[in-house]
Amino acid sequence: MDHIIIIGGGGTGAALAHDLVLRGFDVSLFEKGELLSGATGRHHGLLHSGARYAVHDPAVARECIQENKILRHIAPEAFEPNGGLFVALDDADLEYSRSFLESCRACGIPTRKLTPEQALTLEPKVNPTLKLAVQVPDASMDPWRLPMQFFATAKINGAKIHHLNEVIGLHHSTGLVSGVRVIDHRTHREYDMQGDLVVNATGAWAEKFAAMAGVALPVQPAPGVMLALNGRLTNMVINWLHRADEGDIIVPRRKITALGTTIWLTDDPEDIDLPQDHVESIVRLCGNLVPAVKETAIRSAWWAIRPLIPDQISDDPQIMSRTFECYDHKEKDGMEGLVSIIGGKATTLREMAEKTADLICRKTGRNFPCRTKTEKLLPYRYYYK
Repeated sequence: MDHIIIIGGGGTGAALAHDLVLRGFDVSLFEKGELLSGATGRHHGLLHSGARYAVHDPAVARECIQENKILRHIAPEAFEPNGGLFVALDDADLEYSRSFLESCRACGIPTRKLTPEQALTLEPKVNPTLKLAVQVPDASMDPWRLPMQFFATAKINGAKIHHLNEVIGLHHSTGLVSGVRVIDHRTHREYDMQGDLVVNATGAWAEKFAAMAGVALPVQPAPGVMLALNGRLTNMVINWLHRADEGDIIVPRRKITALGTTIWLTDDPEDIDLPQDHVESIVRLCGNLVPAVKETAIRSAWWAIRPLIPDQISDDPQIMSRTFECYDHKEKDGMEGLVSIIGGKATTLREMAEKTADLICRKTGRNFPCRTKTEKLLPYRYYYK
């Protein structure tokens, strides 16, 4: 049985562990901190319909609507099927709505055009000066419960999950990665583990990890600030009906309201501070969508780092695609035994895992089909049993 070592305890690593054990692989996963302590456990909790990307990134929009449907089927308890509203506030938004509706249709995203009166009936706290709204199948997502369902199912099926175990080195020579050097941060013990293949699923840290093997993997870390407000201001997810920008998403989650997000670029994912002016900007911008935002107490503010794929055309982080890529470093760099997965979104974590597992099957000569589109996940509580 081939032994696959996965580095990274976020959503992608969780979904990949689940996929691989279903295909008959022996799986060990290592996370240097607590599970989901990176971007996965820190996003605002939106299950995308793809509508946000339909105009400028239709490939990602199609990925999102496809995965939206699959995730609702395999993990229904992780979502609130509350739907989303894209709200037009001025004439420029009205003009944008034409291409928005057309692009959504082309991507297979269901839409329902609403008058201001209809929108306010659904969401009374939306800005009453809105021009129109479009209803889409967005949903609120539990950022922890969904990936923990993948971890729980993978663990019950035999995957070995090691949190607080940091990979501090790779065994590699003459073009072959054959294992990892690990430190257990609870016992401070160092040990080695051999593997037939190592998967780099470390998100914004993927470039730093690949460097351990002496290979280059360009990743553009893009932090963003989010806020949580006390109380639930809306029932539906609220988006601004314009080209994707900062401070234009409001996500209700249980008894809080999450606001997102800003974005900037950095070279070092370890050196991030929380910019106070970003907090003020998000409140101001989201307050245009729902005025009550400006009068509601902030419960917390935090940041997360998107692992974007560098764009050769533009360095505008709003334009950079949210797609993902799998790399076989044997083909890319002549380094056998190492695979990397970068980019993507929380909504597409299952598809990212599927494509990576397909690559691993090709490399190991296995011909096992993916089963994760239809097999329902266990409740997250099973991880702790």
